[in-house]
Parts: sequence; C-alpha cells; structure tokens
Amino acid sequence: MRHTAYRHGEAARHERIRRRGQHHFCAAGGPHQHIEEVPDLFYDRKALELEPYLPDGAARGSFEYTDLASVARHYNMDEMVASFIEPTRRATSSHLGAGLDSAAFRLTERLGAGKVTFYEVDLPEVIETRRAVFGENPGERLVGGDMFALQWIDAVEDASLPTIILVSGVFQYFEEAEILAFIRSLAQVFPGQQLVFDATSTKGLAFTNWFIRRTGNKDAVMAFGMDDSAAFAERAGAELLEERLFFAEIRKLLGKRASLVSRVSMKNADSGKKTIILRLRLGSGK
Repeated sequence: MRHTAYRHGEAARHERIRRRGQHHFCAAGGPHQHIEEVPDLFYDRKALELEPYLPDGAARGSFEYTDLASVARHYNMDEMVASFIEPTRRATSSHLGAGLDSAAFRLTERLGAGKVTFYEVDLPEVIETRRAVFGENPGERLVGGDMFALQWIDAVEDASLPTIILVSGVFQYFEEAEILAFIRSLAQVFPGQQLVFDATSTKGLAFTNWFIRRTGNKDAVMAFGMDDSAAFAERAGAELLEERLFFAEIRKLLGKRASLVSRVSMKNADSGKKTIILRLRLGSGK
C-alpha cells in the first residue's frame, strides 16, 4: 500500500521522536508512587513493573502535580477509548508513539480479551525495548516504524473495523503544519474513525518546557501549542467530538488527598485550558 504522507525531513522527524522517547523514560520515574497511593483512582500493574528499567535519576525533578498530570492523561484517555470500544463487537485501537505505555493491558483487563486488537506503533528501537520489557501479548501487534510515514497501516489487518487512534504525549514535539498534514492523511485511510490526543496551550508550553529541563532532558522541549480546539479541528478537516479538561474528573476523585499546591495547580490548568484532551472524527470537517 502506498501512502500520501510527507516524506521530507525524515531524519529530523526521527530525531524528534527519539528525543520524545527519552523524555518518556524520564517522565515514567515519578508517577509510580502516586499509582500506589490512589489505587481507587488509577492502578496500573504493568507500569509498576517498569521500575527496574528506569535509568538512574529518572524521578529527579518530579513532583506531585506533574505525576498526577501523567495519571490524569492515562485515566482520561482510557475512559475515551473504552467508551468508543464498549458498544462494538470488534474494534481496533492503534497507539502511535506507544513507547512503554501500558494502556493495552489496562483496557484488556477492563474490556476483556478478544474484543480489541491493539497496534503499538513506535520507532523500531523503541518497539524492541517494548518487546524486551513486556513481550508480545495476545491481541497485541508491535509495529516498528515512523508513525508519520503511515507505513504502519500496512500491519492493520482490517481498517474497516471501528478504529480509534491514540496519540499520547507526541504531537507537542512537532510543528502544527506537520500535525495537520498527518491528520488529513489519516482521514484518507480511516474516514469517519476517531482520533484522541492531548494538547497544551501556548501558555502551558512554557511551564511544561521548564519542567522538562528540570528532568535533565533539555533536548525534549515542545513546539506545538493549541488555544482553539474547534479552529484546529476545522483546519485538520475533522469534526471536534469532545474537548476534555485534564483534571476535572481527577479533582473530584482525589478530593483533598492531593497537596494544596497540586490542587491549586490542577484547578489553574483546567480554568485556563492549559492541558486538554481532544477527540476528533477524521475526515468529517470541511
């Protein structure tokens, strides 16, 4: 199958994805203690297995608010993916830039085995690391390649099945023009299907980049900020189905178990829409 994704700048794009992967390891260091402290909110058995693989000092610079932001992203995306899949008999979930994310394990526990085929897509070296850590499990396909090149689509056994595509913590590392072209290319193959991704406002980028530098991963600074979800969806030729605040549900569930600083920070992030999650229907816009 030939795809119309843009081919230029491939080496530079791979470098940005590689840097994002390094940040994935650094960011994984902190949330473990909070997964253990609030199991009624979010418990990820597989994520806790990652601890022996984390590099020394991975949790340096981590603090409660940013750890809870990671938990909030996973919690909300799980909810959105599950709500899409639950009414279907068979479905496909493609996780682009999967890294060592364990969403497939959490969702299989929730939805049952055999209902969903999970495609985990990332650069070949990342997929080999994932295979070494997690193995390759029933109902899961590990696909090495550049997500923007769309060659991973050749591994999808049935593109006509209800399909949801998850892009978690990836788009922030790319320019808007690249992201818009990518979404329009996805719509050519998966018209009417759904895309879920997180985004940061332009003001939120400044804080996020400050935190990333604290982890010691100064190369993984972010480039893409979004302040108007509806306008972005229109530019992508898609339909905006949902704009979800990062912390709205988490704040209710946590109550006062989080520190005052974290509670104020989460409220501030929501009130200013500094971090949001979008759900789009591909190819449904102008």
